[in-house]
Amino acid sequence: MPIPTPEPGLVISYAYLWHDEYGAGQEEGLKDRPSAIVLVVERVSDDATIVTVLPITHSAPRDPKSAVEIPPAVERHLGLDDSRSWIVVSEGNEFLWPGYDLRKRPHTDRYDYGFLPPRLFDRVRAAFLEWRDARRARTTPRG
Repeated sequence: MPIPTPEPGLVISYAYLWHDEYGAGQEEGLKDRPSAIVLVVERVSDDATIVTVLPITHSAPRDPKSAVEIPPAVERHLGLDDSRSWIVVSEGNEFLWPGYDLRKRPHTDRYDYGFLPPRLFDRVRAAFLEWRDARRARTTPRG
């Protein structure tokens, strides 16, 4: 299957690098994980596409406002496991598409899980922008 076109709301398989890991000098994410594309910017100067992704995790957030829980029906729709999951909105990775950290999903030839439903994506985007506008969101640059 070809690499998908990056679009807001698409959930991809990605080797996410946590901001704390980046701060400690790591250059590679330790785990491939579902990550939701929240922003896509076309850079006119060189026709590059810059994507910002937010990680999906099973770890409950310490600050409830720092993540949005994924409803079970959406987890099933995306093909995620049955454990509770959250989309972290307090940090993200920014990279040139498709980048070297885009991964195929385990046991498939696909790079994506599908799209978040529009209402859930709108909640995620609004929460991320709220964190960013308060200058608390941390975006880690990746290649």
